[in-house]
Amino acid sequence: MQDVLERAKHIRLVIFDVDGVLTDGSLYLGDDGQEYKAFNSRDGHGMAMLRDSGVTLAVITGRRSEVVRIRMQSLGIEHVHQGCRDKLPVFIELAAELGIEYRQVAYAGDDLMDIPVMRRVGLAVAVADAHPVVRENAHWCTPSPGGRGAARDLCELILRAQGKLDGLLAVYVGAGDAVP
Repeated sequence: MQDVLERAKHIRLVIFDVDGVLTDGSLYLGDDGQEYKAFNSRDGHGMAMLRDSGVTLAVITGRRSEVVRIRMQSLGIEHVHQGCRDKLPVFIELAAELGIEYRQVAYAGDDLMDIPVMRRVGLAVAVADAHPVVRENAHWCTPSPGGRGAARDLCELILRAQGKLDGLLAVYVGAGDAVP
């Protein structure tokens, strides 16, 4: 675990896959062809805390979905790349654009198409219910499954490693007086 925390100290960019990481991987389709996804609000709060701490967030996903655009916009995530079956070139371009070294990047994935990026970043993360080969290629596996707290797990790991988590928690725990 010490190696994972050391890697997390240097993270300046976190890239998330969507289906299976920010969602549980289920795709809900209406009769009209409209696609629906469920996002975990605690994951979103963790992402907002990490973003507010100065870490840049991004999404690279293989599918295209308007609901993903809307959710990422609501979280203030500017770097949203959809319809990317080959994620590696997008990762390379994004890191260059932001001037961030690969070792300063964390990537969270769950399936085989995530491995090429995971093998190049400083902190490769697999969600608890990721494909076994993805877990084998990860530096760390989240305790929670995709869409059920995995993103929050990663955000808090990085915040802890960077010495920012306790201060953030104190804001909430110390807010107001407890009722006797």
